[in-house]
Amino acid sequence: MAVVVLAAFTVLGGLVAALAGAYALRRTRRISAGGAVTQALVKAALPGAERPTLQFETGDGRVVEVVSPVPPSRRAPLAAGDRVGIAYDVEDPRETVLIGGERTGLDRAFVGAGVALMVLGAVLAVAVG
Repeated sequence: MAVVVLAAFTVLGGLVAALAGAYALRRTRRISAGGAVTQALVKAALPGAERPTLQFETGDGRVVEVVSPVPPSRRAPLAAGDRVGIAYDVEDPRETVLIGGERTGLDRAFVGAGVALMVLGAVLAVAVG
């Protein structure tokens, strides 16, 4: 009985991971393909925050500030005062993608790990039943 519960939780956890990765991949593709492209000013990260703030102007003249969708890295250090290319959702400019900083590998890893967990859960369920 305990193994069946473990199998169910494993499948459920895998499903959540796979859906999270698939949603992030879809969002990144949608914004990259259909979003507006602009330059954003990198502002210093707030105290205790890992990611800096990005400030940009939308096509209709609104100034928007959002937390960077990705943390700084060696490839993209995101230093205060830098300008970076972003794509943003015209309907909701808070949804942004850092051009060249898309983390699709991480999202694909979530999908892969989720599928692997669902398969493991199914194997456990079949082995017990």
